[in-house]
Amino acid sequence: MTQHNKVKQASIFTASALALAVASASHAVDFEVGDTKASVYGYAKLDIIYDVDTDLGNSIGHKNIALDGDESQDGHFNMHAYQSRIGFQTSTPVSGSDLVTRIEGDFYGSGGGSFRLRHAYGSWDGILAGQTWTNFYGFVAGTPSIDFTGPPGVGNQARQPQLRYTAGNFSASIEDPDTLGGSEKTENNVVQTSDDAAKSELPDVIARYTDASGPFKYSASAVLRQLEYDAAEDAGATVSDDSAFGWGIALEAAMNVSEAVTLRAGVTHGDGIGGYMNVSPQTSPAYLADNGDLETLESTGGTIGASIKAGPGAINASYNVATVDLDDEGIDGTDTHETAYLNYIWSPAERIQYGIEAAWASRETKGGDDGDATRIQGMVMYSF
Repeated sequence: MTQHNKVKQASIFTASALALAVASASHAVDFEVGDTKASVYGYAKLDIIYDVDTDLGNSIGHKNIALDGDESQDGHFNMHAYQSRIGFQTSTPVSGSDLVTRIEGDFYGSGGGSFRLRHAYGSWDGILAGQTWTNFYGFVAGTPSIDFTGPPGVGNQARQPQLRYTAGNFSASIEDPDTLGGSEKTENNVVQTSDDAAKSELPDVIARYTDASGPFKYSASAVLRQLEYDAAEDAGATVSDDSAFGWGIALEAAMNVSEAVTLRAGVTHGDGIGGYMNVSPQTSPAYLADNGDLETLESTGGTIGASIKAGPGAINASYNVATVDLDDEGIDGTDTHETAYLNYIWSPAERIQYGIEAAWASRETKGGDDGDATRIQGMVMYSF
């Protein structure tokens, strides 16, 4: 089948649901300067990885999974400390509300080894401006994992520039449209930047509501976005301009069924959302068909998991899946990603976390070819 042109999204390494940022902030080094309370926080984390099958990368990369019949080398050992991070946060009372600023980075830039900016924002009186987690993800459905990629099928935990207003349990934001949906391949197979043939005239608009009732917590979010192809910026284009709208929803829930057991579930669905669904098989929100139409891609994903307290830690298990419907589309490629996690994460002392995890990951193409791989991973994390 002829490969058509795609609107491509930037790949984003996302944090797992381990909530390491929360843990590190609680162990922050605090001090005061006048009316300002300041905190320096972070952690050093070592990941110890053995891939039983093909090398999946520093964190699980489904694209690295060999399909049945493909040649691949089994057995790969890797150790790295790229997830280690450091952050600085301040809080200053200003006109009856706290002015909060935060800057944080880690070493997962370029897939690992380069320092990158994670957070850089300020918030005051309900208004947040800067770069932080997208408002589309509610941090409710994710079951803790050691793998940094995190669960397929939930809302993406990507951090992107945004302007957000929060009132009680409701938040609304306008966010950078290029971070999760930027470049495209043209008819001449030339990659264009997000400011050229692939562009958006409008920001992505996101709304989210999160609440809790007793042991039950839930979150609902929605995104609306615009996608556009500008033929004038595509050298040799044989079609005209076109545009489309994308939309998506994410529902998340968690229930403490007892003091020891927590159940979690979530579902994400949309058309043209691309990377707003974590570990999507097609990070492109749309592709350019032969007739010049910008065709959006429909995505569906989900997660289900449980945590059981045991000794100084918890046993966590989850199954996660992300799919893109390519059956009636004019493009080939991977349409399904799956991951299952089973781990035990514990804290023998304050500021210290250990963990051991078994992960199974698979991918399947539109044509029915599939493959899977197994990873064993351990971690040692020291927080400050």
